[in-house]
Amino acid sequence: MNQGTTSLTDYLDVVRRRKSSLIVPFATIFLISAAIAIILPPIYKSSTTILIEEQEIPSDFVMATVTSFAEQRLQSIHQRIMSTSRLLDIINRFKLYEDLKRKLTTEQIVGRMRQSIKLETISAEVVDRRTGRPSSATIAFTLTFEGKGVPEKVQRVANVLASLFLAENLQVRERQTKETYQFLEDEMKKLRLQLDEIEARIAVFKGRHINELPEVFQVNLQALETTERNIERLNEQLRSLKEREGYLQTQLASLAPTDKLNEDMRRLRELRVQLANLETRFTEAYPDVIKTKEEIARLENQIAGESGRSDGGRPDNPAYVTLASQLASTQADIDSVKRQVGDLRRKSDDYRQRIENSPKVEESYKVMLIERNNTQAKHDDLVQKYMEARVAHGLEKEQKGERFTLIDPARLPEKPYKPNRLAIIMIGLILGAAAGVATVSVREYTDSSVRSAEALSQATRFPVLAGIPEIRTTADLRRQRRMRLMRIAVVFVVCVVGLVVVHFWVMDLHIFWAKLMRRLAI
Repeated sequence: MNQGTTSLTDYLDVVRRRKSSLIVPFATIFLISAAIAIILPPIYKSSTTILIEEQEIPSDFVMATVTSFAEQRLQSIHQRIMSTSRLLDIINRFKLYEDLKRKLTTEQIVGRMRQSIKLETISAEVVDRRTGRPSSATIAFTLTFEGKGVPEKVQRVANVLASLFLAENLQVRERQTKETYQFLEDEMKKLRLQLDEIEARIAVFKGRHINELPEVFQVNLQALETTERNIERLNEQLRSLKEREGYLQTQLASLAPTDKLNEDMRRLRELRVQLANLETRFTEAYPDVIKTKEEIARLENQIAGESGRSDGGRPDNPAYVTLASQLASTQADIDSVKRQVGDLRRKSDDYRQRIENSPKVEESYKVMLIERNNTQAKHDDLVQKYMEARVAHGLEKEQKGERFTLIDPARLPEKPYKPNRLAIIMIGLILGAAAGVATVSVREYTDSSVRSAEALSQATRFPVLAGIPEIRTTADLRRQRRMRLMRIAVVFVVCVVGLVVVHFWVMDLHIFWAKLMRRLAI
């Protein structure tokens, strides 16, 4: 191209001259893009929104046993539903991907299904009631399914996926609460058996050391003190009884068992007193002294003889009998007191032994009591938790706890989600125009031909004397005719494609207008 060509006329001449280089790339790219937009199958998308609601009953009254966060439980449910068995059941039920079953394996088809399902969470800033600080929490999530084919089928698949999420959440929460209270029930039974075993060991230990337990230590101590006081009292009573026994024995020794013997003894005492008086005044040769001694000797022999006879007989002296009975009673009392003192001393030794053994017994007893109390505390705690778990299970069974609520069911897709045919055609139109301009520019700038007398005179700086007109042959005419027909065909195809584009555009406009009217009506 000549560097001096800068006017608009020159550009128009270039376009007229290079119209084939402009039209062919433009038409090729435009037709390819139009074919792609028309051939690509429509893909519909249906979405459903599920709200995560908190439990209706305040947590201060009923504490839920499901401790996992909603995000964690949601991902867990998502993994369960995205399992191969679940997705294959949905694929077979709705006859999805029938065109791919001969080309792809089952795993690849399931992978396509997984890629078509999207889960997006909806978060909001909430204030944590425990800490009082704002934090991000998941309050809802959107479940989307994309598929080609019939839009009603896409809608039904989206509804099935939403129902699976709702049912799986209920099953997971109910199963977790049921497993919780069943575990607590089993542990409670184990602790009950362990507690019964400890109680049995304590009962056996108590039966073996019933009098040495710490509870009866004060009783043993008081009993020991009482026993010691009773021993002292009985010892004092024993001393007084022994004094009385000696006194009675002395009194009894001065009496005779019978009255005659008693009279002889009284006469003997008088004679001895009389002899003593006589000896103080007279000598032993004095007749009265001799007579008195003889009579004393005779009475002593008589008394000795009567005393020997009276041992086998029964005393008839009332005073002697009275003193003898009192002495026998006193001696019986002494024997009884001695037996009581012996019994009390044995009891005292027994109480001392109990008191000495009490610390050792207390140590073992405390160990068993501590074990019993700890086990009882664990059992009571488990009973309380078990009751709370049963209430929580009822809460989940009645669907009063945290639950998923379907607030926006899947709707019937009114138009394909993709491909965006209008955008593909417009991109092809722009790329075709750019390709045509680029082709014309490259061919023009690489062409060094001179196409006018003015350009030739300017390039050689010589005047042009004459010009030879273009000579068109029959072949040139046929070629021009073919090019004209080709251009007409291209224009026809472009018009058809334009009509298709206008059709899609009108459809989108109609859908937009219908949506707007529905919103205005609402």
